[in-house]
Amino acid sequence: MIIDFFKYIAKLIFIILIQLLVINNIELNTYINPYIYIIFILTLPVTMKPWLVVILSFFIGLLMDTFSSTPGLHMAASGFVGYFRSFYLSFACSKEDFEKQIAPSLAKKGFAWFTFYTLLLTLLHHTVLFYLEIYSLSEFFRTFFRILSSTLFSVLIIVISQLLFYRNKESR
Repeated sequence: MIIDFFKYIAKLIFIILIQLLVINNIELNTYINPYIYIIFILTLPVTMKPWLVVILSFFIGLLMDTFSSTPGLHMAASGFVGYFRSFYLSFACSKEDFEKQIAPSLAKKGFAWFTFYTLLLTLLHHTVLFYLEIYSLSEFFRTFFRILSSTLFSVLIIVISQLLFYRNKESR
């Protein structure tokens, strides 16, 4: 239990550092802003208590807000994703997944399942984040295009990172 705690802390620090030092400094254009830090929320174990997932989601959002000078935007979007995640997993995961206490990943659930799961939750995260950031519907379609392009690029990076770092144990 303690070892798992330290593994999650190390994973959180690594993901935040990659987001802040690498991803945030990549200038693609005004429409593509990838946020991969939500992979931490996505890959938490399915049996983790929903309230704990929401608290961890708020915390990672608070860390992003602190270093990005965005007061509360990432915290709100991450908290929403953490809250919605438990509802989605209750429908999308089997009883065996809960018994085995798996953490959703490409290796455990397969390419199609994980990609759809990542796409849906990333789309929700980016929708909340970008519409709170603009705080207006006057640029609805421009913001919507920004959401779609950022979501697709973020999902691409997350899936590639899953392919690189989370290989199936049978393939090792």
